[in-house]
Amino acid sequence: MESPEPMSPSSSSSGYRQQHGAAERPSETAALRALVDRVRGGEVEAAREVRRLTRASARHRRKLAAAVEPLVAMLRSGAPDGAGEAALLALLNLAVRDERNKIKILDAGALEPLLDYLQSSDLNLQEYATAAILTLSASSTNKPIISASGAIPLLVKVLKEGNPQAKNDAVLALYNLSTIADNLQTILSVQPIPPLLELLRCGKRSSKTTDKCCALLESLLAFDHGRVALTSEEGGVLTIVEVLEEGSLQGREHAVGALLTMCESDRSKYRDPILNEGAIPSLLELTAHGTPKSRVKAHALLDLLRNSPYSRSKLQPNTLENIVSNIASQIDGEDRGGKAKKMLAEMVKVSMEQSLRHLQRRASFA
Repeated sequence: MESPEPMSPSSSSSGYRQQHGAAERPSETAALRALVDRVRGGEVEAAREVRRLTRASARHRRKLAAAVEPLVAMLRSGAPDGAGEAALLALLNLAVRDERNKIKILDAGALEPLLDYLQSSDLNLQEYATAAILTLSASSTNKPIISASGAIPLLVKVLKEGNPQAKNDAVLALYNLSTIADNLQTILSVQPIPPLLELLRCGKRSSKTTDKCCALLESLLAFDHGRVALTSEEGGVLTIVEVLEEGSLQGREHAVGALLTMCESDRSKYRDPILNEGAIPSLLELTAHGTPKSRVKAHALLDLLRNSPYSRSKLQPNTLENIVSNIASQIDGEDRGGKAKKMLAEMVKVSMEQSLRHLQRRASFA
């Protein structure tokens, strides 16, 4: 799965950009070399000019790759007058959508000062550093290096305490690093579940951040202490169910995957919490209208939810249990969408009392 990286921060236009898209001219080459020399001389305004030129120009990112080392030196120097911030933002723009520059920036020694900025009391600098870590972590070459640097606990701290944009970028960076399986235990060790749930509750249900947040949760819930952390949070399962109801196609796919992972790990423990949060209607819809993976996962979860440890004769007719018990066999026909809608209507009619209780629980978290 492709690792996400942020858009570069906005900046003003530049005279150099008038030549963007045109054939390179000797005068432009000389001007860019002179600009790199100015960066080597420690000029803050030169770093800002690199940032402006590389904001939206892949060509300038290539032509100004020579500025990486002096910008990292400026970043590491801790010089006053905004030099660190200017260097950081220029490096961020140089790295966006440029794999070679991503690797070059880390090779030049940028990681140590970036980790320092992650701990800055200046929330703007912390935000920029988080965006830079996110961008650099999109490179498969960089992921092991960033993982070994101690960045994960700092990113979770940003997830807990940073400004809104930094929190969004932190969860995307953590998702990137979570694709290395050994990092999942490290992430779990610094208690990420509560801030991840808070991000889901406060953010847009259908967004890239929500999608990656649910993908990260799906991976973390493969571990017992991840599941315990989720269910220990009041409304934790409900938060996942709400993404199941209102998220994007990708978000819903990861949400059903998270619930399925829980139920597969210990059906007797997690079946009732999932049912009690009203997951069934959305699961029915996914069997007809979800992504291919969502349909498979929804079928599997419905199957786990329908099976009862009791004989059928002990169940009261027309209970939610009886309706769910027939789902898997009834939705396999050609008209799955129509059947799912019919069963959904029946379920809403039969489970009014449960739905009311579910709505009351939601109101308590509003």
